[in-house]
Amino acid sequence: MGFGLLGPRRARHGVSLDQLSTLTLPVGDDGVVAGVDPEGRPVLLGLSRPAPFDVVLVGGLWTAQILALRTAGTGARVAIETGRAQSWAPLVQAAGGGHPCMVTHEVGRVGPQGASVRGPVLVVRDCGVRPPRGRVTAAPWQSVLTLLPYLSPAAPRLLEHAALVGVQRVSPDEAEEIGRIMALPREDVAALPTLPDWVTLWCTPGRRLYVSLQATDAESGLLGAPRRVD
Repeated sequence: MGFGLLGPRRARHGVSLDQLSTLTLPVGDDGVVAGVDPEGRPVLLGLSRPAPFDVVLVGGLWTAQILALRTAGTGARVAIETGRAQSWAPLVQAAGGGHPCMVTHEVGRVGPQGASVRGPVLVVRDCGVRPPRGRVTAAPWQSVLTLLPYLSPAAPRLLEHAALVGVQRVSPDEAEEIGRIMALPREDVAALPTLPDWVTLWCTPGRRLYVSLQATDAESGLLGAPRRVD
């Protein structure tokens, strides 16, 4: 890609057996830098996996686009199912460097992607608050990230079935609902309506971690400042 973003594929990341218990998010030796934890350590999201992997992000387009851009930087292809292709067009044009590593599709028009260990795929579903059931689902080496700008009646089902959930700033009522679904402690429920635009609470069924997403100069030049609402 054309921004000099070196994905984690360039160097392997290893941990000792004693350190395995400290891992808080699904990670591997190849991942996408989702930001830094409260101690300033990089956090990797393992989006290229040999098993189906569903991610839901209740948040902003900016964060989803940064993750998509960084996923393309690792060598994966990115298929974007969206009703607002114009919002993705600058990113798609810049990311490929002349190669179609990122492609937009109309809602409901994503075809088979042919994902494999040599050609992993991330499908980004930017289909509004009521995304229809996708024709293309998570599969080996094909992860799906569903972006929800805010909660809707479809949200509980999506959150309950996701392997990983990211939550950015939401209203107090939404925080209460997310807290119930994800079994969050009261302090996290209280914190969600106050999160800065660049912070995401990433949750698995048993773990949670606040992550600050710091854009590079190239990413900021392309996508602007962090923003929760577009």
